[in-house]
Amino acid sequence: MKLTLIGGGGVRSPLFVGSTLRRAERIGLREICLMDVDESKLGLIGGLCQQLVQRAGEPVRLTQTADPRKALEGARYVVTSIRVGAEPGRVLDERIALENGVLGQETTGPGGFAMALRSIPAVVEYARILEEVSPGAWIFNFTNPAGLVTQALRDLGFQRTIGICDSANGAQHAIARWLGVDPQRLRPEVFGLNHLSWTRRVLLDGEDVLPQALRDREFLATTRMNIFDPELIEHIGMWLNEYLYYYYYAEHALDSIRGEERTRGEEVLKLNHRLLEQLHELLQKDEPQKALALYESYEARRSSTYMHYARPDAPTPEAAGEISAANLPSEAREIERQEGYAGVALDIIEALETGKPVYTALNVPNEGKIRCMRPDDVVEISCVIEQGEVRPLPVGDIPEHQELLMRAVKQYERLTVEAVLRRSRETAVWALMAHPLVLSYSRARRLVDQYLAAHARYIGEW
Repeated sequence: MKLTLIGGGGVRSPLFVGSTLRRAERIGLREICLMDVDESKLGLIGGLCQQLVQRAGEPVRLTQTADPRKALEGARYVVTSIRVGAEPGRVLDERIALENGVLGQETTGPGGFAMALRSIPAVVEYARILEEVSPGAWIFNFTNPAGLVTQALRDLGFQRTIGICDSANGAQHAIARWLGVDPQRLRPEVFGLNHLSWTRRVLLDGEDVLPQALRDREFLATTRMNIFDPELIEHIGMWLNEYLYYYYYAEHALDSIRGEERTRGEEVLKLNHRLLEQLHELLQKDEPQKALALYESYEARRSSTYMHYARPDAPTPEAAGEISAANLPSEAREIERQEGYAGVALDIIEALETGKPVYTALNVPNEGKIRCMRPDDVVEISCVIEQGEVRPLPVGDIPEHQELLMRAVKQYERLTVEAVLRRSRETAVWALMAHPLVLSYSRARRLVDQYLAAHARYIGEW
């Protein structure tokens, strides 16, 4: 079986390859193909991944290519994880939003909108090629904004498409660790949209263990829930996706990000540039072990500063220094023990290949499971994968607070997909105006004009 990673030159690819190697035998994997349009980065990151394969005893063949047709031909599963415009594009997305007085974040609000302008056409093109050369293959989309891109693919008829995101399963993994049980023993009820979801209950052998978990402040302090006030958690009474921080603490998030010397995009750009420079030097000197150690240090520092302005235990980017995996903050260590988006994709593959049922939260069409949403709305929801099918699980009615927020953001998503597919500036303005973090025609119009100008190289004229 062949598994292809589109965006294989990305800095997270070694984590993906490492996770995949640990499951290669169970899923019958024979080849991992890394594809990227940036051949320079692909060579460096691919070289690092090859060291991982060799260290694992070469259980699979690792291939690299810049040719999408070659990468997709013969693939049974494809993971899309691309960043059109690379890190400089992210920097523009964030800075333009901040200059207009709204949140600058790569997936939420205007930043996510700008990324969608570039992401959707690119991923759609890969999906069309895949349909030609490997009909019947599955696409697991991790390209951000993941739910919105998946909505576009589904709207265009690519039915074997699933949106994946590791943050959707935060409650399942954290509570499994807290109770010392296998995550697959738990039955969480996740509902919402990508980066806008809640977990209403978590069943263990039929008993809801979530209320007890939410009352345990020591436990919550070791998870991503530590960014929310206890009073807010008590009032809502659910596990909160960490990206809800940008809605529940909107003005604080904006002030904190504007007060930073660098945006997150600028910090990642700096980290990645230095990483690639050093990797080039070490691989040129034929020092693969030092290259792997360097990469582990990079990942530790990047993880330690994730949402640092919101987390009480996180160092600032300036204070992070040469942080190592051994002294990561507690919450970051918890995340490091998981497999990230690779784990979500591999869980699905394992279920489809072996027939063993897997329970996980995914971005799939609603199919009537959340009563207030349309059947074809891509939602983030608990699913079971068994007997070759991916089925969302029933949710029914949801509280009014969550319903209103979901419907507002879904309207924004629908309009954004329409705008991109029709290349309509007018619809793009209405899309951004619909977003709860914008809600202004004049601001939406400025943002759209500036994003269209900034990214004309990738999206063309509208």
